[in-house]
Parts: sequence; structure tokens; C-alpha cells
Amino acid sequence: MKPDYWDRAVRQLSQRDPVLHGLINAYPQYHLRRRSNAFTALARAIVGQQISVKAADAVWRRFVTAADPGQAEVDFPEVAPTLVVALTPDALRSAGLSQRKAEYMHDLARRFADGALNPAEWKTLDDEALIEALVAVKGIGRWTAEMFLMFHELRADVFPIADLGLQKSIRLHYAGDDVLSLEEMRALAESWRPYRSVATWYLWRSLDPLPVEY
Repeated sequence: MKPDYWDRAVRQLSQRDPVLHGLINAYPQYHLRRRSNAFTALARAIVGQQISVKAADAVWRRFVTAADPGQAEVDFPEVAPTLVVALTPDALRSAGLSQRKAEYMHDLARRFADGALNPAEWKTLDDEALIEALVAVKGIGRWTAEMFLMFHELRADVFPIADLGLQKSIRLHYAGDDVLSLEEMRALAESWRPYRSVATWYLWRSLDPLPVEY
């Protein structure tokens, strides 16, 4: 489902910024949308750290099979945190997770299972407060938290400035590939508020037309 702010955001960004106007017109059929529940999205992010997309998909399938065999053949499987808590470290490693990622996964699952991370409460948190709650989990850094806010929580004004793809696209479109400092990029993005997530998403499309879903 399209975020309720999306059409309003593309109108305003198109009016304010000629570059975004062109990118928005180039990709009219796409928009942000979520694909899974909160725990599954974060668990999959941990699985995918520092390995290829193909390898991450294979490990994810083995992980799902270990946690909930009934979900193994589902196109977009979702895993319950209580089932992950019940898995032994050996079972997680047998699924292809490293020792460290197995620890991360157990920490994440425990926090969901005991309510320390409760998605029902997140609507009351602003972006920075939710990022702070997420980075308290082992294995989740700021970039992963920002991706989660954008792609799962559908927050409208996230600006993941540390993302190398975003930096590359900003330089390409606004500086002729010249160097821009992070401060200059942040200043440029001020005109995109309160829809920096949308601007970022279209800038990514200029590098990779096929959108990612979480």
C-alpha cells in the first residue's frame, strides 16, 4: 500500500526541485511499501549484513526452515520471535549464521518476545527516539535503523546521509560528480523536508531502478 503522504510529497518535491521533478516523472509506477512484520524485517537485515544478496537469501531460507518449517515455502515468510528464542545457538549456526549473527538474532528475538521492543508503541516515538531504541539491539547500527524507518515504518523524513549510494546520487545530480561534504549535502536536503525519505528513494532509483522492499 502506498504511504498516505506519498502523492503530496511528490507534488511538493516536484515543485521545489527540478532534479527530483525529472526523477519522479521517470519512475511513476513505484513507491515505498512494506512487505513484512517488524521482527522479520529486522531479522532479515541482520542475516544480510556483509554478505551478498544471493547468499543472504539462501541463509534466510535456512533460518526460516529452522525456526518455522511451515513458512519455508511461503514467498515472503514471516518468523515469530518466540520461535527464534527457542532455537539453540547451534541451530542458528547450522542455518548459516555466524556466531556473532546468532547472538544478534537471539538478542533481537528476546527484545521482541519480552516487549522491550514493542511495535505498538512506536507511533508515539519520533524518528530519533525510535532509532535510539533500535540501535540498542546488538548488530543494529544507525544505517540499519534508518533503512527500517524508511522501508518498514514508512517514516517520511529520514535522511540516511551515511549511505554511499545516496551520496553518489547527490554528487551526480547536484555537483556534476564533484565532491560535496556531508554538511553541504545536509544543507541541500533541507529543502526536501518533511519528505526527505521520498527524495532519497527517488535518488536511489536513478542508480538502481528496481526498488527494494523490506
